[in-house]
Amino acid sequence: MAEAAGAASEAGGFSAAEREAMRQRAEELRAEKGGRKKADGLEAALAAIAAMPDEDRLLAERVHTIVSDVAPHLLPRTWYGMPAYADGKDVVCFFQGAAKFDARYATIGFNDVARLDDGAMWPVSFAIVEWDDQVARRVQDLVRRAVA
Repeated sequence: MAEAAGAASEAGGFSAAEREAMRQRAEELRAEKGGRKKADGLEAALAAIAAMPDEDRLLAERVHTIVSDVAPHLLPRTWYGMPAYADGKDVVCFFQGAAKFDARYATIGFNDVARLDDGAMWPVSFAIVEWDDQVARRVQDLVRRAVA
């Protein structure tokens, strides 16, 4: 994923300009009829991500970007204090930082409304220990399948 010089922070997270654009989008949602709930959910999810330790925050930001790009109809919100993405009232997928649960890895998980079915048994939770192009492609594929 190529980034313009100065567009992202040194740590690879959202740049100040990107955070400002998201804040502005939240304001736009508030201005739309019925957009208050969408804006509040987006702000809550972004605040949860911003409050994470650096390693979790960077992963959560990347998951957020992919979900927003691949499934823009999913509404960001928090679920158990973690960023989640819902189709209406049902959470389809969510991110859990490693630090919150003192785990050795962060997790992207999918609830039963996600369409990941594959025979009689399939995974619904995936560990993420670092981010690279292969992980990005895998997350994109999972989100696409989840909302297909």
